[in-house]
Amino acid sequence: MTMHRWRWIPNALTFLRIVLIAPFAAALMAKEYRIALAIFFVASATDVIDGFLARHFDWRTRLGAIADPLADKALLIAAYLMLTLTGVLPPWLFGLVLGRDLLIVCGGLAFHYGIGRFELKPSLPGKLNTLIQIVVVLAIIVLLAGFPMQPWVTEAGILLVAVSAVFSGGHYIAIWSLRAWRIKRQ
Repeated sequence: MTMHRWRWIPNALTFLRIVLIAPFAAALMAKEYRIALAIFFVASATDVIDGFLARHFDWRTRLGAIADPLADKALLIAAYLMLTLTGVLPPWLFGLVLGRDLLIVCGGLAFHYGIGRFELKPSLPGKLNTLIQIVVVLAIIVLLAGFPMQPWVTEAGILLVAVSAVFSGGHYIAIWSLRAWRIKRQ
């Protein structure tokens, strides 16, 4: 019973990650890349810790199941937006990253309300896309902060994120279209 009192900790860490988005974005916008990097690491640590606590102690909540992935997405979208606004990344890449996420959300809502119950479980290409987005934005910020990083990381990262976003977005469309077609045929 004592451990049950601590169930709020994973949600508090998720909330902290949400709060960190504004200073992270502000640091990127001000080109204070070392500060942005420190905030990114703190936010990443809260993600790892809250995930561990939720799974290990079974402190999962409905709020956490919704807020945790939204916090992660918001942090990534903020990073790509600020790096686009400061001219580090091309606008089309931000459009592609955001467009993929909006396509998945709108497609999920259309499926849910037009076909049947929709439970979005990340696919392997979707998880890989998120990992690629995180690694690329981290590598770019490390480079901009003046730490050792190959200068080609930006161009290679742009290409990798673009290919991954198109592939994983297409994968979601194919999977959910096939699911909808099967349900409609019944």
